[in-house]
Amino acid sequence: MPKLPPATAPARGPAFLFLLSAALMLGGCSLLPSKNDDKDTDPSLIAATGDPAFSLVVDAPKEVRELLEKHLELRRYRYQSDLQRRELTRLLGATDANVRDLIGTLGYFSPTVTVEIKETPESEEAPLQVTVKVDPGEPATIARSQVRFAGVNADDPDGASQRATIEEDWPLQPGQRFSQSSWSQAKSQGLRTLQSRRYPLARIDSSLADIDADTHEADVSVAYAPGPAYTFGPLRIEGAQRYDPVGTARIARLPEGEEYDQTALVDAQLRLASSGYYDSVFLTLANVPQQGESAAEDEEALKRKGAQVTTPVIAQVREAQMQKWVFGVGMSTDTGPRLSVDHIHNRLPWLGWRAVTRMRFDRKNPLISTQWTALPDETLWRWFTTAKAERAPSGDFDVNSLQLRAGRTKSEDHIDRNYYLQYDYAKTQGDGAPPSSSSVTANYGWTGRYFDSTLAPSSGFGFAWEVGAGTTLTPQRTPFGRVSGRWLSLIPIGEVDPETKRRSRLALRASGGAVLARKDVDLPVTQLFITGGDNTVRGYGYQSIGARTDSGKVIGGRYMAVGSIEWQRPIVIKGNTQDWEHAVFLDAGTVGDAPDSMYMRVGVGTGLRWRSPVGPVQADIAWGAQEKQLRLHLRLGFNF
Repeated sequence: MPKLPPATAPARGPAFLFLLSAALMLGGCSLLPSKNDDKDTDPSLIAATGDPAFSLVVDAPKEVRELLEKHLELRRYRYQSDLQRRELTRLLGATDANVRDLIGTLGYFSPTVTVEIKETPESEEAPLQVTVKVDPGEPATIARSQVRFAGVNADDPDGASQRATIEEDWPLQPGQRFSQSSWSQAKSQGLRTLQSRRYPLARIDSSLADIDADTHEADVSVAYAPGPAYTFGPLRIEGAQRYDPVGTARIARLPEGEEYDQTALVDAQLRLASSGYYDSVFLTLANVPQQGESAAEDEEALKRKGAQVTTPVIAQVREAQMQKWVFGVGMSTDTGPRLSVDHIHNRLPWLGWRAVTRMRFDRKNPLISTQWTALPDETLWRWFTTAKAERAPSGDFDVNSLQLRAGRTKSEDHIDRNYYLQYDYAKTQGDGAPPSSSSVTANYGWTGRYFDSTLAPSSGFGFAWEVGAGTTLTPQRTPFGRVSGRWLSLIPIGEVDPETKRRSRLALRASGGAVLARKDVDLPVTQLFITGGDNTVRGYGYQSIGARTDSGKVIGGRYMAVGSIEWQRPIVIKGNTQDWEHAVFLDAGTVGDAPDSMYMRVGVGTGLRWRSPVGPVQADIAWGAQEKQLRLHLRLGFNF
């Protein structure tokens, strides 16, 4: 089976962006024009010195001409100044066959080829000119097309859907033009469909493209051999020394006992690589026949495996250091430039948990935090505890807060669950600020993600909700409850680009929340709601939409509602779809202490999206209808 490439744990965001930028700047040197860019790019031609032996002219339709000018064997000898006339004559004699071989890949099998040579003593380019004239004739079209299955599991009932998909998606239909590239792509497409699930050792048993040059027709047929059907066995970690291999294997969440799925294998590899315990991870199936010296030996090895195989999965790992420091820089239009320092300890003494401690320095929102997390148990639940102290804006006030949290969390393929106890303390600063307050709550959260990609999704949806109940501790003790939720849906619309498989889409977003408590209770500001900024209501400042105090100042409120609709479409230049997208959007949001006192703020704008290697980069310009102000908003990455 094709082996998966090694995966490495991703670098922290700002530091990685710095390295990426440096790499791009260094790599850009190769894009600078060279002296030979206006000649040929063939290394043999560039290396040759002296006057050219002959000039070459290709007279043919554009498609054929471009192919021949790039790959014609005759080109290699143009700058060989000591080329003898008899050698040139020999080369010209072989040109007819060379042309036929090349344009046969385009589906032309009955061309007329004429090669002419004439002396050009007055030419400044070369003393001889070779002209290759090609009339390609009619292209071959597909007359008959057949897809078959052979060998072990050719009629496997559990593989019926894969076989049906191959047959339904087979691109070479009668009447279509034949070319070598389309033929190769069609065969590879079907093979990938088999290998992606259940049959990792699937291969092409036989294939034939029978061309009739007289009738310009092609009969194509391919037979796929699925081979043994594989099922995932247990995951075994090789190379473990510092960290518990049983506990870390649970992080991978490999679906033991289920049929082989390449996507599931890659996802497990990525989860291990991003866990922080390993610098590199490489997953392979353990029980796979080694390639023999002959095709017969390979076939015999497959037969010995039988129709069904359950095999362990081997994770070859290189462990990360026990401790490390990570430094990062970044900026956002919400909080400005920032510097971060992270310390990571992958196995705390006596406890064995993983600890990530962060210090972030920025003008609006400095913080220090630490998170300790245990390895998953047999049910995949894991203990965690966090502590965070920060200073953050909240409307017209600044809030110094302390938050402590302890509980359990569980991550599955699409769903995350957690329950925890939380302590909050908040001290609000500014004229007319509410008194300091604290609280303790019990909380439960649920998040479901059903997107087609975790890095840069183009379709799917996500939904999350959280409920909590508790009591204030200071300045009085009063019970209260809190509920919040958010939703995002990406809906593809319009036609699909045949090359990139991309299309326009609508992004629909909504979020809301409510705090249920007596009107006169003083709640910690960290338990209230406030919105506005890059990720919420664009066109307004960060944390600027909230409730109003008696003096008219903005502060967190008990009720919140936010919604957004955005149209995103790929940018097409001269028929080519780019990695850039254009977006137009409408955002709206409101916060208040009572449903009847909420005043909607609206922002409209436009922006650009770049599908970068590290995730989407978004730049928006938005007009706040109530503030009557234009704002720039920048974001990196996708998260829900």
